[in-house]
Amino acid sequence: MPLPAQSIPHKKHSVMGIKVAASGMAMGSKVMANADLGKLGYDSDWIIQRTGIKSRCHAAAGEATSDFAIKSGRRCLQQAKVSPADVDLIIVATMTPDHLCPSTACLVQHALGCVNAAAIDVNAACSGFMYALIMAGQFIKTGCSCNALVIGAETLTVIMDPQDVKTYPLFGDGAGAVLLTAGQQTQPTDDNVPYTNSTSGILSYKLASDGSMSEALMVPACGARLPTSMAVIENRQQYLKMDGRAVFKWAVRMLPKIVNETLELANMTIDDIDLFIPHQANTRIINAAVEDMGLDPAKAFINLDRYGNTSAASIPVAIVEALEQGRIRPGDHVLMVGFGGGLTWGSCLFRW
Repeated sequence: MPLPAQSIPHKKHSVMGIKVAASGMAMGSKVMANADLGKLGYDSDWIIQRTGIKSRCHAAAGEATSDFAIKSGRRCLQQAKVSPADVDLIIVATMTPDHLCPSTACLVQHALGCVNAAAIDVNAACSGFMYALIMAGQFIKTGCSCNALVIGAETLTVIMDPQDVKTYPLFGDGAGAVLLTAGQQTQPTDDNVPYTNSTSGILSYKLASDGSMSEALMVPACGARLPTSMAVIENRQQYLKMDGRAVFKWAVRMLPKIVNETLELANMTIDDIDLFIPHQANTRIINAAVEDMGLDPAKAFINLDRYGNTSAASIPVAIVEALEQGRIRPGDHVLMVGFGGGLTWGSCLFRW
């Protein structure tokens, strides 16, 4: 029986003393512009007007989620100059694993040669990377892990219905990875004393869910509830179904709320944010949140115009590009927010 709300013990919402040591990404080999989809019968003008997406990367024949995860992870380790044998934890956030069993993380572990790593998958859909990042941060903070490879990877085109003209054009394939390690250890002895400005890590975070809206974004079949059958295939229930209007309204309402809650936990304001990296789902959602929060639009990172919605991969891919562009520097406050199927959402205010 769950505890009454007032009896739930106080939780700490920070994980300091950790850092992002490196990052890497890999996208689907086939670049599909709106004009390419227009030739297949999709309304390219509707796509850009309603979503802001101009192109997306699709998996080529033979490419799967583990392929993107492996490439992004390998690039991450090469950048960090860390031996695969020194990686002791791999978490892959994905809703499109290669197989129901084994985990995609195990395929990554073998391919990279991470012989000493535990490996697990996390499925929180578009919030998956935030869940995985915070989980890995806890492992690093407690000393249970020294080098944690956290990857968001998807091959969403395999669960998109080509006949669904309002959903199929929105999604893309790829992966992004970060390597988490211990950062500068300047933890105060008194919990009431704030961390110093030189301490990197998660200043505050929020993870939450609302299963009552599960049907707003779901793949109905090919699981234990509705196994694969000829009837499933004929009814196209193996594909993702999305109530776009309901999800849009929920995201527009939720995004500013979780940002404000995350800032409040860190005793910060929107003016303290150097870069805002939201899940890359829809420019109208992002722009509405930016306006509602009073954030300088120049501080919002957007790349969905080139990649579309890559679910769990969207935030780590954005991290890679933001670092490459010099938009994240040591000491910066980077606010990340993921939201999607479950419904789930997660946020993280990270001091780089």
